[in-house]
Parts: sequence; C-alpha cells; structure tokens
Amino acid sequence: MAVAEVETFHRWTREEYERMAAEGYFHPEARVELIEGIVHDMAPKGSFHSTAVSLLQQALRKVFLSGFDVRGQLPLALGEDSEPEPDVAVVPGGPRDYTHGHPTTALLVVEVSDSSLLYDRRTKLPLYARHGIQECWVVNLRNKTLEVYREPSDGLYRSRTALQAGDTVSPLARPEAVIPVADLMP
Repeated sequence: MAVAEVETFHRWTREEYERMAAEGYFHPEARVELIEGIVHDMAPKGSFHSTAVSLLQQALRKVFLSGFDVRGQLPLALGEDSEPEPDVAVVPGGPRDYTHGHPTTALLVVEVSDSSLLYDRRTKLPLYARHGIQECWVVNLRNKTLEVYREPSDGLYRSRTALQAGDTVSPLARPEAVIPVADLMP
C-alpha cells in the first residue's frame, strides 16, 4: 500500500503575505519573513548583531554613493513567494524608487549570523543564488569571519571565501573599493 506524502502547511504568495501584514495578522513586534511561501520567524537581534549591521551600513555607504541605496533590514521582492529581509542590501537607485514596491534584486546582500548561521546558509543563500544576486556576504559572528559568496548557479554559490579581521574585501560592484574586514566586525 502506497502512502502519500502530505505537506502540513500552506504556501503563501507575497501578495497574500503583504495583505496579512497590512491587516494586522502579525503582531506589530513580530519579526517574520516570507521564504518560498513559508512565513519564518526571525531570530532576535542581540547587541553584537545590531552593532555589525550598523558597521556594515556605515562601511557600505562610503563605497556605494549616489545611484545606490544601502538598505538595512528591509524587504526584497524575490519572485512570487519570497520576501526576505536581509540585514543589509545594496540596491540600485534611491529610496524613493521603491515607494510603490520593494526592490526585486540587489548588487550585494549581507546576512549577520550568530544563532541564524545554518538558516542563512541553508535557506537564504540558495534563495539569493536562485534569484541571481551576484554577491552575498555572511558576517559569521561565531567564528569572527566574513564569508563571501559569489558566482550563483543553480541555487548555489560556486565561490566561497572566508576572510579574517586582518583581510580586506572589495565588492564585485565596486572592485576599486577596499574595505577592511575588521571594520565590519563588532
């Protein structure tokens, strides 16, 4: 006798997710994001995490001047069923370009990871790769490293480099810029 596998959840679209948020379905303090149709709870932000996000924004705003928006913990509209909120994203244009809709791509996405390290690596990185985001960084607070992912293909990044505090990094979209990794760590 064959046994059918049954999913025990409903997959939401971005439109449904945004409507639920607008109608107050989620508690105002709730930190959630939509990934491939599933609403995920996001880990609480500790002081190290918050400091790293601030340091990233400060460093990236010096590199990506006019013509770019360095966004902190704001949504990206990736396909019909995903609306992740990366810790930092560098998107083309300015803030007013996204008044009527979230950006659908980014030049660089950064996740700050401590307790969320496996989730970021296993769930969010493949999502970003599937949507063609050319570069993703993971600030690994556990190991005090910056993981640089590049060359998205088939839902994976083919290139991964781990950098330490004494190293520097140059974003693909601004190869002339040199950012000390130590400047990104709390």
